[in-house]
Amino acid sequence: MSHYSTNIETAELGENGLSKKAGWITVYHVNQDTGEYQSASMEYLMPGVGLPAHSYPDKPELPPVGQALHRSADGKSWEFSPDYRGQTVYRTETRQEQTVTQFGELPDNVTPRKPESEFDAWDGKKWVLDKEAQAAAARKVAKQELASRKAGAASRMNELTYAVNLDIATEEEKAALTEWQKYAVLLSRVDVNATDIEWPEQPQ
Repeated sequence: MSHYSTNIETAELGENGLSKKAGWITVYHVNQDTGEYQSASMEYLMPGVGLPAHSYPDKPELPPVGQALHRSADGKSWEFSPDYRGQTVYRTETRQEQTVTQFGELPDNVTPRKPESEFDAWDGKKWVLDKEAQAAAARKVAKQELASRKAGAASRMNELTYAVNLDIATEEEKAALTEWQKYAVLLSRVDVNATDIEWPEQPQ
């Protein structure tokens, strides 16, 4: 019998997780925080020595696309979980966009469905248009526009009124004052609650 050997000695683990026999063993490493599989390596174990921390001797099956491979919570087996990392999701309360950074099921307060407008609200299954919010926003914009137009008209009428009161207004300025006064009256009739506002034409 030859005293040479070309075989690689394989370590044997006991029930206590320690090596009963010196040799090499393939181990599979996981992330210490998430339990996600990271890599495999060959380790040489002396008798009575255990595996490196966060490592396991059982070979995992590779997950299908879209799944993450990780150790179970009790550390006894390998598991698959959905992996949406890198994908964009939207918070159902605020429509705020964010990128998924962890594997696992999506939280209940996010969805991969993109809202179509800033007035969409989540009904539990899909985005629906919040018509009241949309109308309120339109009223706010209309009020701001009306206030701006009225301020501009008042400023111009004051200038022209000074000229008329001082009896130094030209005929063009007198006519312009009349036009701006008409414009101010038309502005006062604008209904900011209307769905389609027709703004009066501002005098030149």
